[in-house]
Amino acid sequence: MGWADLNAFLKQPNTECAAICDVDENVMNRRFADAEKMQGKKPVGFKDYRKLLEMPGIDVIIIGTPDHWHCLPMVEACQAGKDVYCEKPLGNSIEEINIMESAANKYNTVVQVGMWQRSDPHWRDAVDFVKSGKLGKPSHFDLKYYHGYYLQTAYREKLVTRLTPAPDGGAMAELGSPGISLLMAFIREELEITGALQGGNFPDVPAGSDLFSSISLVDKRTGAVGNMSASRISSGTGDLVYLEIYAEKGAIRYSSQNSEYFEYYLEGSNQWIKQMVGSNYKPITSFPSGHVPPGWLRSMVHAHYRFFTGDDATSFNTDLNHGLAVQRIVRKTADHLSVFRKNYRNDE
Repeated sequence: MGWADLNAFLKQPNTECAAICDVDENVMNRRFADAEKMQGKKPVGFKDYRKLLEMPGIDVIIIGTPDHWHCLPMVEACQAGKDVYCEKPLGNSIEEINIMESAANKYNTVVQVGMWQRSDPHWRDAVDFVKSGKLGKPSHFDLKYYHGYYLQTAYREKLVTRLTPAPDGGAMAELGSPGISLLMAFIREELEITGALQGGNFPDVPAGSDLFSSISLVDKRTGAVGNMSASRISSGTGDLVYLEIYAEKGAIRYSSQNSEYFEYYLEGSNQWIKQMVGSNYKPITSFPSGHVPPGWLRSMVHAHYRFFTGDDATSFNTDLNHGLAVQRIVRKTADHLSVFRKNYRNDE
């Protein structure tokens, strides 16, 4: 978590910062002073996160390190017997994926990947509607996960660590991961990638870091095919997630710009029907009210609730195996993008 988040956390009753881990000693000393001022007690300090794993009384590790540094801390936390909430993407190389797969089968710990979108009632209800069979077998689909902030030079400079070449960084690694996860919920986890395109070019962005990328996907069992695109440079979109699925008996579509509902069409009805969705987190909680759209923050809170308690059988578990299925697509996307750049662009 960020230091501002931790300051807010320490303002709550019965909370304490027991330890701080940072590779930058100057940053650590400043955080020591802040923590001591707020709680009247100086926390323990480490430069090596492994020392944190050795501390008694710590049951859970949340891994929010830079995107290219998730694999090793996650595996070592599992080895130490800690439950792990790990942000996406999980890893980059085939070797890292194999290491994590081995950890999933070897250690008896709970691992959840930060695909909090799967805790959003809109997606949960839409998935349930598709799985009910009312639309029949899916034929083709399209999912867009867009924003435009990286068009701003200042924003790119602020988040330069996310501009490393794919699969370490890039739009597909950051935005594509939750998009692929959502598609797997509607179609099947066994989706396969068949090709990829890349767009966008700025002098301060490495050629291998995709600002926009589009991948083609296929589900061999159902025959469903489609596209999933991730963009950091789509002007005017805000934070947009848009999905369309066309099936034998109808279709479904959802846009985050109209978050109160999804729409479906049944063949022969000659009309699109709005299915309203609220914050239906009952019986777990009634906050916010059921007629209020939940928003991304409420969905993230619920994802964390599910991780810490396991108390929601209706919410999809984005466990390590699911995270690895998504990561395999992200990893193969990088290979396809490399081929595309070699054949159609002059920046490599």
